[in-house]
Amino acid sequence: MPNAWVNERKREYYYRKAKKENFRSRASYKLLQAAKKYNFIKPGYVVVDLGAAPGGWAQVAGNLVEYSGFVLAIDMKPITNFNETNIRTIIGDITDSQIFNIIKKFLPRPADVVISDVSPNVSGIWELDHARQIDLATQSLHISTKILRSGGNFFVKGFQGGTLNKFVKEVKKNFHFVKMVKPKASRMKSAELYVLGMNFKQKSDPVIQT
Repeated sequence: MPNAWVNERKREYYYRKAKKENFRSRASYKLLQAAKKYNFIKPGYVVVDLGAAPGGWAQVAGNLVEYSGFVLAIDMKPITNFNETNIRTIIGDITDSQIFNIIKKFLPRPADVVISDVSPNVSGIWELDHARQIDLATQSLHISTKILRSGGNFFVKGFQGGTLNKFVKEVKKNFHFVKMVKPKASRMKSAELYVLGMNFKQKSDPVIQT
């Protein structure tokens, strides 16, 4: 059976499943599958979702943290507001050098988890697209080190390629447990994978001004 046909059926399956279960994106299942397997988002957690539009990951995170938790979703594009009161959306650019200070203003306390599914505008030139993705992942990592509590978790999209291992080494400097994850909802032949960092090494929690 041709791989192209299998992959297309897979895309259709998760697309239909998202519509049926009222998720905003088929990508919701990538986070849901990883979070359920590795248990890095729990009830009561504060979660920051970087590059969140259209909101599929924030929706999943909101369900996982339940109403005792809080999700802050950030994107350069406006995100349609949620009915759930534990999810807030703001417009922001994660490449802004001061974005972590903006994020802190909206958090009740240091974040337990930072998630990032942010992607570049794909050019079709693999080396360029890979470099841009790693740059965005690196920026997401930098933000996480500014807003996570000690012991917090980080989950970010990456593309397989020459500089991925270097990025993973940077994640390992900041987290005690690091693993590359390929959720079932991610296409088999896609270069997309996710880097999970758990148990942030920071010795003291970042200060949240109220």
